[in-house]
Amino acid sequence: MKKPSDSMTKIEASAVVESLRKRLMEIATQDGDFLTEGSAISIHRRSLPTEDIPCIYGMGLALTVSGHKQVTLGKEVFEYRAGEALLASVDLPVVSRVIEASKTKPYLGVMVKLDPHLVVQVVNQLGIPPKPKQNSVVGLAHGQLDTPMINAVSRLVDILDEPKIAPVVAPLIQQEIIARLLVSRHGPNLIHLHASASPSRQIAKSMAWLKVNYPSSVRIEDLAEQAHMSPTTFRQHFRLVSGMSPLQYLKNIRLQEARQRMLNEGLDAGEAGLQVGYESVSQFSREYARLFGMPPARDIKHLQAQA
Repeated sequence: MKKPSDSMTKIEASAVVESLRKRLMEIATQDGDFLTEGSAISIHRRSLPTEDIPCIYGMGLALTVSGHKQVTLGKEVFEYRAGEALLASVDLPVVSRVIEASKTKPYLGVMVKLDPHLVVQVVNQLGIPPKPKQNSVVGLAHGQLDTPMINAVSRLVDILDEPKIAPVVAPLIQQEIIARLLVSRHGPNLIHLHASASPSRQIAKSMAWLKVNYPSSVRIEDLAEQAHMSPTTFRQHFRLVSGMSPLQYLKNIRLQEARQRMLNEGLDAGEAGLQVGYESVSQFSREYARLFGMPPARDIKHLQAQA
């Protein structure tokens, strides 16, 4: 069989992306983040470029369908346009910004959540052998998606229209997406971050622990011991995977959670800061303003006005 040319492959991928764009326009009829109930996907629309937005990218595949987006992890900057995606292999605090969007052609994106347990299950089903122990890998990767992968994401969106069979069919499509990722060039990263014996897996476990126990007093030495590493080695691996130090990661998690509590529960800065682990309100307000660009009260008013 004659192998299709690269130009033909790009044309096919563009056609699939355009079809998905039209479908998302039907679902996301106005700007916002559309979190589909009981599904592994969320849909995002913006009609104007945005300012820098600190946020948490959960483990998943973020696909740009229309427009242009920029994501910064530590000192590394990733940009992705229509048909391109970011793969987050662990939960990562990033700074996100839409840099190309308009009312006639809004930014549209889809986030497909990935379950780490399902990743391990698919690795075993595919019979992928464990990789030899190596250095940690970065938790965020960028790439152009091929036509079969974009088709799989499109089918995951389409199944939203069939709620009777969605609970059965959607997990199968999720498994397909994971399988395709595992056999792609990003497969080794995804496998390494969830292989039981790898340093990256130990760092991923430490990140998961911090996400649950962020209000607690944390000693890096204790985290390093749990990961079976020296504190120096632990910090090196942690920075490689997440783009930041363990303390910076913890600070981001705390501040993001405090922001959500102030926005959703009406807490003031003092209450929110104490609940997420800060002992000093002034330190909380100072670090909050450094991350989000303005003091807590003004930032929350700004978010409410935007909403």
